[in-house]
Formats: sequence, C-alpha cells, structure tokens
Amino acid sequence: MELTPPGPRGIPPLFARLVDDSALFPPGDAAMPEALRAHFASRESEHAGVLGVFLCQASRLPELITELIKIKPKQPLPLSLIIDTGLGGVPKAISIVESRSELLALRMVEMPAPSDVDEVWLERVSEFVPEDVIRVVEPRRGVGWLDGVRKVIEHGSWPKIRCGGKAGENFPNVDEVADFLAVVSGSTGASFKATNSLHRAVRHTDPDTGFVHHGFLNLLVASARSLAGGDVRAALESTDAEALADEARGLSEQAAKAVRALFASYAAASFEQPVRDMGELGLL
Repeated sequence: MELTPPGPRGIPPLFARLVDDSALFPPGDAAMPEALRAHFASRESEHAGVLGVFLCQASRLPELITELIKIKPKQPLPLSLIIDTGLGGVPKAISIVESRSELLALRMVEMPAPSDVDEVWLERVSEFVPEDVIRVVEPRRGVGWLDGVRKVIEHGSWPKIRCGGKAGENFPNVDEVADFLAVVSGSTGASFKATNSLHRAVRHTDPDTGFVHHGFLNLLVASARSLAGGDVRAALESTDAEALADEARGLSEQAAKAVRALFASYAAASFEQPVRDMGELGLL
C-alpha cells in the first residue's frame, strides 16, 4: 500500500516521504501549536516531498483537533495515530479522527505489541484498524523478538524497529538490525518502519551521551544490500558518509523504489536535520 503520493519533482525516489514528523515526542517534546506550525511550514518548503505523516498520540487527539481548527489547513493533515491508550482505545480514537475528516486524514496506526505477540491480539488489531489504513506494530526486542516480527508481517502489519532512546539498551546493535532486515526483506511484500534516534544520516557517536546512533542513510543502504544479497552489517557499521552517499546515488530508480517498499519511513523529531544532512551529502 502506498502511504502518500510520490514526492514532487526534484526529490529522488529514495527519499520521497521518508521522514515522518515526531516533533511531539522525545527528544523534541514540542508543544502542539509549535509542532503544527513547523509541520505546515515544512509542507510548503522546497523539500516538502521528503516529509511524510504527522505523528500524534491518541491521548492528545482533542488537543490536536483544537489547534487544527485554529489553523484551518488547506488540506487534511496526514496523520499517524500513536496508540498510547491500549488496544481497547483504538476504535474510539479512530472514530474521533474519522469524524473530523476535514482536518485529519488517517494514514497509519502505530502501537507497541505485548511482550508475547499472540495471534488473538494481532487479529484484534486487524479488526479495529480500517483496511485502507496502515497498521504498524512494534515487537519488543529480546528473546523471541524475530518470531514476533514474523507474526506481525504474517498478519499484514508493518513491524517497527526502535533504533535508540534514553538508555543504552534502547539501541539495537548491528547484528540485531541486520537480523531484523533479513527477516523483513525475506518476507514477500513486507515493509517496515523505524523510529527513535535516527537523527543524522550517518552512524555516529553522540558526544553528550556516548551512545552510538544508527544513521538513516546507513539503514537505507543496508536495506538495498539486504535485497541484493550484499554485506548488510558493513553498511550498518560504516561511518564513511561519502561512500554511503555514493552507493545511495548509484541505485537505479527501480532499486530505490524497492528499497523504499521495504524501508517505508522513519520518525524524526526534527525535519530540518535530516534534510540538512542530505543536502550536505548532495543527495537532494
């Protein structure tokens, strides 16, 4: 399922609608008015074609709607609904969104999976979320994690991989990311979403925390190699920005679209930072 129309001319297929807006979430934690003002400004910017959906917690829907009424957007806001109210709260949240179709266009529903990703829970997700809305489920890393990823895919949802957070254990290592990519790329027609700490294009160490962050460009190149039978781990480990950019630029349009069918999007607290990184590397 295609999430949004292709990006406008000038945006390479590899980066069209790549960056979802998670300004409301850590580390951004923006207030709703500021987050929405920045989002709509980005939608009018030169690189608007890189921007995907706006992420909002189900618990903050009334606040979101109140602000949108003030803004009066020209088009409904493409929305990913983040379920923070439990699975039982999904029908009500979706009903609220659908009742304000002049303000909101529901594209995606995202939620964490229980520790045991069981069939009954996944079937309820499928029942609660409309067929034309993408379901994204995040299995918890740990024992049996990849089995959970497979179950999510088998039930027609996208698995989500969390690439960082406030603690070191929130950052998956290279082997874990490579194993995740192997499962998803080996499943016909499967897509995944990434979230958290993919602030920059290329793998780097945060000088303030000492945590090693994965790069979204590393993940794109690793996805391409996963589809082509290349060295995925080397792509994930690389800190050579120019080499990664050259490899990304060298992908054919068909290969780039295949990569994005696999790696559908990722959530970023800042839209400006990834766009700046892509620009500096000559990718936009």
